[in-house]
Amino acid sequence: MTVRFKKISPEAVLPAYAHPGDAGMDVRSVEDVTIQPGARALVRTGLVMELPPDAEAQVRPRSGLAFKFGVTVLNSPGTIDAGYRGEVGVLLVNHGDAPFEVRKGERIAQLVIASVVRADIEEVASVDSTERGEGGFGSTGRA
Repeated sequence: MTVRFKKISPEAVLPAYAHPGDAGMDVRSVEDVTIQPGARALVRTGLVMELPPDAEAQVRPRSGLAFKFGVTVLNSPGTIDAGYRGEVGVLLVNHGDAPFEVRKGERIAQLVIASVVRADIEEVASVDSTERGEGGFGSTGRA
């Protein structure tokens, strides 16, 4: 599958896989942004993406930012649909207790490209029963 990117900022860097076999490509910021504790910011990447019609891009957090600083992607995973042609932005939130400085060129998130299966929707009068039934939200125990 080929995903095409257009740089709309001279600072933009194409996403890249850090290691063979990685699922996510690192995406980088094209701007310096300070995110205060408890605040969020839409961080620009300087990229426009063209996905095939049967694909989506999932914007996911970087584990190192989450672990070290409490910074993560707010709507994780964020979905970028194949028809979107605006700039790829990353909505970061700072759950840490100190301001977080995003620096131009810094890796801020991962993009995971996934195939999309479109469901046929059918309204019915009833659904089949299962052993689990209506149990949810902790119904199978604590762990």
